[in-house]
Amino acid sequence: MSYNLAIDGPAGAGKSTIAKKVAKKLSFIYVDTGAMYRAMGIFFCDLNIGSDEEEKISEACSKVEIQIAYENGEQQVFLNGVNVTGRLRTEEAGNMASSISIYPEVRKKLVELQKNMAASDNVVMDGRDIGTAVLPSAQLKIYLTASTHVRALRRWNELNAKGIESNLDAIEADIADRDYRDMHREISPLCQAEDAVFLDTSDMTIDQVTDKILELAAERFH
Repeated sequence: MSYNLAIDGPAGAGKSTIAKKVAKKLSFIYVDTGAMYRAMGIFFCDLNIGSDEEEKISEACSKVEIQIAYENGEQQVFLNGVNVTGRLRTEEAGNMASSISIYPEVRKKLVELQKNMAASDNVVMDGRDIGTAVLPSAQLKIYLTASTHVRALRRWNELNAKGIESNLDAIEADIADRDYRDMHREISPLCQAEDAVFLDTSDMTIDQVTDKILELAAERFH
């Protein structure tokens, strides 16, 4: 039997940061759903299929296999048996991933792959609809959030540390707009699963959030 931990929440809530730390502490596999979309993007780029060719993209989905493994503690992503980790962060992969994510067949295929991983391995998965659509039977579901202002401030500090000038009000407005879009989209909108634990991290540190989730995991995972 495998154990599944689903972490959902709005943009900027710290889902990926927390999910990676929790997965490492539990020795679970962190399933990077964003990396899977990028791998899918690489697949279509290599086939010279344009991002607007929905019919060809839908047909090709059946030929995709994506696996996530860890080598020396580092995540490796395999596309049809080939390690494509080094190509995931290219602009080409990112642009294609963003464009194809709107297609139902792409999403259907990735959800199928994610479910297969969760059925055979202990995983931590984060996203917008993991607890509601991808892993509805997960033994532990967390809805991670923080106030719009706190999320904007975190992003502003992050950009500031990199020497990138930005406007806090503009970032906050963008986050609020993204929240609205995520919560009102037609396919799998962002919402808290009925059996998810609500965790507002506005006044919590990363370590405090991690410890709280590990405490909950100890109760749920025997």
